[in-house]
Amino acid sequence: MDCCICSSVPTILRPPRNTICGSCYEGAKNVISLMNKFENDKVNTSVVSFPNSCKPQPLANIPKWMNNMKEKEDELNERVNFLSSFVSLFKEQILTDIQLKPGNGGPSISAHRALLAARSEIFKNMLDSDSCKAPANDTITLAELNHEELESLLEFLYSGNLGIEKLEKHIYSLTLAADKYEIHFLLKFCERYMLKSLDSSNVLDVLEISDVCSNKILKETALNFIIKNLEDIVFSAKFEAFVAKNPCLSVHITRAFLMDAKSRRRNDIIA
Repeated sequence: MDCCICSSVPTILRPPRNTICGSCYEGAKNVISLMNKFENDKVNTSVVSFPNSCKPQPLANIPKWMNNMKEKEDELNERVNFLSSFVSLFKEQILTDIQLKPGNGGPSISAHRALLAARSEIFKNMLDSDSCKAPANDTITLAELNHEELESLLEFLYSGNLGIEKLEKHIYSLTLAADKYEIHFLLKFCERYMLKSLDSSNVLDVLEISDVCSNKILKETALNFIIKNLEDIVFSAKFEAFVAKNPCLSVHITRAFLMDAKSRRRNDIIA
């Protein structure tokens, strides 16, 4: 069928000229649904109600909607650049007033008390305690992190971001640190990365981390992945070490597999 949208030569379309193919039709529906979702979210999070905003958005509004999104993106980028000005103070070690020492005996790293307190309620309490009401350049130790991990943690606290190589290398230690020190943004940042990069080689590590941090989303996703790829995972050498170290999680895997098999048998009987 000739399509008045995606045809390469729309000027010679046969009548009627208002026909569209299935792909363009589905695409148009998805675009309208996305526009309406953003509008509804905006209304639901606003103090003032705008009933007319919930009306279906026609495709003719797409250019205006996209311009609004671009303006918001530019505004957010400007705000991020403004708020990340602390990064230069950290990199150039300007006006630092606290030393953070890693647990492996590596060199300490200078930082700013105010920023640490702003990023973590735990750090705030530590620095506000009687033992930390001390002169400038006092030192606190983060025993669970080595020097590289501590450096990556501080880079994230100052900038709100981390390069993919550092994130990939230190994802598990950063997740544990984010959980311990209640750095919620970092915890969510690590969670998103683990969900996107989940595969047979790392799913057991993700399951273990999810259990330590009591992360329900990570745990359910990891378990579902293991069940779907059980043969590849259980016959690996890594699984043997995992079972010895995590007997309770191994029981969870076994139970999840049996429940999944039972559900599939029930569905086969119904079908």
